[in-house]
Amino acid sequence: DGYSHLSAYERKRLKNITENAKFFAALKLHESAARLKQLTTKKQSHVTKRAKPKKVEDEAAPRRSRRLLRVEPLDVPLLESLAPAAEEYPQVPVGPLPMVPEDQAENSKWTEALLGTWMRISELKVEDADKGTPDLKRYQESLSSMVLSEENVRKVVKARVCSMAIHPSESTILVAAGDKWGHIGLWNVSCGTEDGAHIFIPHSFQVNCMHFSPCNPAQLLSLSNDTLRCGDVTRAVFDEIFRSEENFSSFDFLEENACTAIVGHWSGEVAVVDRRTPGLSSELSADIGFSRTRTVHVHPVNKQYFLAAGSVDVRVFDVRYLKAKGNKALSSLTGHTKSVASAYFSPVTGSRVVTVCADDKLR
Repeated sequence: DGYSHLSAYERKRLKNITENAKFFAALKLHESAARLKQLTTKKQSHVTKRAKPKKVEDEAAPRRSRRLLRVEPLDVPLLESLAPAAEEYPQVPVGPLPMVPEDQAENSKWTEALLGTWMRISELKVEDADKGTPDLKRYQESLSSMVLSEENVRKVVKARVCSMAIHPSESTILVAAGDKWGHIGLWNVSCGTEDGAHIFIPHSFQVNCMHFSPCNPAQLLSLSNDTLRCGDVTRAVFDEIFRSEENFSSFDFLEENACTAIVGHWSGEVAVVDRRTPGLSSELSADIGFSRTRTVHVHPVNKQYFLAAGSVDVRVFDVRYLKAKGNKALSSLTGHTKSVASAYFSPVTGSRVVTVCADDKLR
C-alpha cells in the first residue's frame, strides 16, 4: 500500500487526517466562506431619511429664560449695584486750603458757632500756677467716678479713627479726630447738641497724628501720610507746612513755640521741620538705623532729646547731633521681642519712659 515503511502510530495518524479532510470537504466550508465574503462587500443600502415636517407659520415660539439669555427683563428697573460702592474722595490740592467743612452749605451758622467757640477758648490763658501732681489714691478715685453716657458718644468722622487731639481748654471740651480718608472731625462736646460736630477735609490720606499747638491752641497741626498741615482758626485756613513722597507716621514739637518739629517716617528715618523756613521741605532727613519708626516723642523738659519707637527698637537721640547717616543713640531700651506700638516720656519730668508692645506688656 506504499505505507509499509511507516510505524503503526504514523499510519493511524495519516488515516485520521485523510478522514477529516473528506469530512470538511463534504461540509463545503470553503464555498460558504466565499459567499459570506461577497455579501459583506456589497454596497450598503441607503437609509431613508424622514422628511421634515412643514413649518407652521402661526406656531408659538418656545419660551426661554431671559436670565439665561442674559437679556434685561422687561418693565423691571435694573438695580445699578447689589452692593454699595466704596465712597471715593478727590485728592486734596497742594497749598493752603480754606477751613470750610464738608456740610458748609447746609449748616453754615452751626459751623461758624463751632469755629467761634474754638477761637474764643483759645484766647483764654491756662492757669500757670503749679497745681501739683495728685497722689495715686485721688487719681484712682477720679477715674472710678467717670461714667459714659449716651450723649457723650458721637460719630465725628465717617471712617476709622486713626488719631485724636483734645483742646487744652479748661472750660470747654473740644475734640479733634482724624480718620483713614484724611478727614478731620471737630466736636464741641460741651455744647450738648447734634450740631456740635463738623467734618473738614485737609488731607488725601489717613491722619496719623494731631496736636494742638502748645503756645497757640487756635492752631491744630495734623500729619497725614504725605503732608503736615496747620489749621489756623483765626485765619480759617489749613496751611501746608511739610510735604514729601515718604510716608509719615508721627510728629512732636521740638520747642514750646511749636515752630520746629521732629517727624517720623514709616521707612525708619526722621526729619526736622522748621515752619519759619519758606518752602515745603525739611531742614534735615536723618537715618537713625530703624527699619520702621512708629512714634517720636520729645522730652517735656529737655527739648533736645527725643524718643523714637521702631519695630523692636526704643532709643533716645539728641536732635542737636543728628546727621544724614551714622547716628548713634544716647540710650537704648532693650527687652522688646515683638513690635513696639509706641513709646512716650512721662509728663512733667520725663524721668520715665512707657512703651506699648505687641507681647501684651506695658514697660
